[in-house]
Amino acid sequence: MGRTKPKTARPTGKAASGTARKAKQPRPRFALRTATTLTLFAGFTGAIVLSLAFIYYTIRFPDPSALRQRGKAPVVRVLAADGSLLAERGEAYDFVPFDLLPRHVINAVVATEDRRFFDHWGLDPIGIARATFANLRAGRYAQGGSTLTQQLAKNLFLTSERSLRRKIEELMLALWLEVRLTKEDIAELYLNRVYFGGGAYGIEAASHRYFGKSARSLTVSEAAVLAGLLKAPSRYSPANSPVLARARSQVVMKRMLDAGYITAADEAAMLRRPVRFARHANEREAGAQYAVEFVLDRLPPLVGPNSGELVVQTTIDAGLQRGAQATVEQILATEGRVAGAQQAAVVVIDTEGRIRALVGGRSFADSQYDRAVKARRQPGSAFKPLVYLAALERGWTPDTMVQDTPVTVAGWSPRNDSGTYQGLITLRTALAQSVNSVAVRLQQEVGTSRVIALAQRLGIKSELRPSPSIALGTSEVSVLELTGVYGVLASGGLSVAPHAIRAVRTGAGAAVYTRPAYPQRMLVSPDHVGEISDMLHSAVTSGTGRRALLPRHPTAGKTGTTQEFRDAWFVGYTAQLVAGVWVGNDDGKPMNKVVGGGLPARIWREVMLAAHERLPPGGLPGHAAVNASDPRGARVLVRTAQP
Repeated sequence: MGRTKPKTARPTGKAASGTARKAKQPRPRFALRTATTLTLFAGFTGAIVLSLAFIYYTIRFPDPSALRQRGKAPVVRVLAADGSLLAERGEAYDFVPFDLLPRHVINAVVATEDRRFFDHWGLDPIGIARATFANLRAGRYAQGGSTLTQQLAKNLFLTSERSLRRKIEELMLALWLEVRLTKEDIAELYLNRVYFGGGAYGIEAASHRYFGKSARSLTVSEAAVLAGLLKAPSRYSPANSPVLARARSQVVMKRMLDAGYITAADEAAMLRRPVRFARHANEREAGAQYAVEFVLDRLPPLVGPNSGELVVQTTIDAGLQRGAQATVEQILATEGRVAGAQQAAVVVIDTEGRIRALVGGRSFADSQYDRAVKARRQPGSAFKPLVYLAALERGWTPDTMVQDTPVTVAGWSPRNDSGTYQGLITLRTALAQSVNSVAVRLQQEVGTSRVIALAQRLGIKSELRPSPSIALGTSEVSVLELTGVYGVLASGGLSVAPHAIRAVRTGAGAAVYTRPAYPQRMLVSPDHVGEISDMLHSAVTSGTGRRALLPRHPTAGKTGTTQEFRDAWFVGYTAQLVAGVWVGNDDGKPMNKVVGGGLPARIWREVMLAAHERLPPGGLPGHAAVNASDPRGARVLVRTAQP
């Protein structure tokens, strides 16, 4: 038999336990030493990187403390297309030192933008964690974690680019600023350079812009308004929406209360005395204020951090702009008063998308809300050309016969405005007479999704609800959007991007921004553009838009009227220009039977007559032009759209 290998005895009891502890003792010591070494190495490396960064920033950038002496808010001059001055904003107001600003101005900004400003070193981990948690809970970007120091770093030295590299540089610069400046210096620089909307850079310019006085005299309520602007200068600007500005200021006062800067009694007293804004009485801007505000709202992202004089070259036709504003005011003051129509909006663009005139309301002094850009209203039948164009793209023609008979879709039965039905009619006749039954039937034939896709392809950004009633224009759009869509037709099917800023330069002439060449793409076949232009020409010569007919220039256009006469539209074009007009009331109150072929067509014609005064007649894309001697529109010339 083989011999059995003797087993090695294993320690038991205390001996075993002690042996195990001895075997494991070196491991935690090694792990601790490793962690300590890595931490020290990382800290040492970080300190070196930070030191090198600080040295680099000190060499690259000017001494930030020197900016306190020479810093001034930039003067912004807005020029019309011909170079004439439309507006001048942000006068070179003096730099206001920290100790001359009322303490409640500082408190309002700190409570709103960076509650721990006086406690952190440029970065606020607590604020970042709070913002991250809020964003995760909301499922979207709801809060930012940037400190005032980070915002100043971005304002002074960085562009508006969004990238990880730029964010890291912002953090490093914030730390550098905290080393170089006191908290008072940082707050002072920030308040004297930040953008407050309406062309106002800096607290002093903003105070004069919105309240007509120096920042040294701001009340707590007024300071709350200005602090509230910092989140979204355009949205909360008193020049655009005094109601939103006041509502935002109440949020700021609540945060001041939470931070202990004011008492509940203070807040209640301020709420009982609504803040009053300065009226804009600049005669030079008369008639152009809406267009100027539109330009200024789009300026900051284009120019980035800047100081000194800025000259903005626009596409606005100064004479046409002031004439359009005067036309709106005059017609609403007379015919509009009887018709119960209190407001209107007008946009005029050329076939390359250059905005020639923009009227956002009856009177900028009374209401700064821009109804041409910000308001979303139902376009009614002015949306129908998109339904017909979708049908043309599916093989239909203007002479295709369609049934004008009662139609029911999913239990919904739209009626014609006339209350009658004609039986078989052509597409041209149906669009010219704005027949509802045919538009709904067409949409069902081509598909709602195709109609929506076509509208989005041509430039509609607003939400379009996929319902049968979309054929009758029940999804809200802006005047600027719909005018841009008709601009695609006027351009022969080429894409159009409405814009008002051509270039921005410094007072010394250095280029800051130049609008890049816009590559126009063919969005609609020239043949289909010619067909829809022919149909829309019929809508003006023999349909619902007859009051918009121009005597020398071939015109294509469409009326739009919504339920209970809440909205009335006319949108149309010639060979050179496109214009959209909306008439209604801000509160949606029904007008006194105002239709698109009434007041809107009247305003459209008056504005376009002035715009075409020195322009030669030209044919519509793919459509015959109007003989100058025949106001009814004899067809004598064909112009084909070029891709």
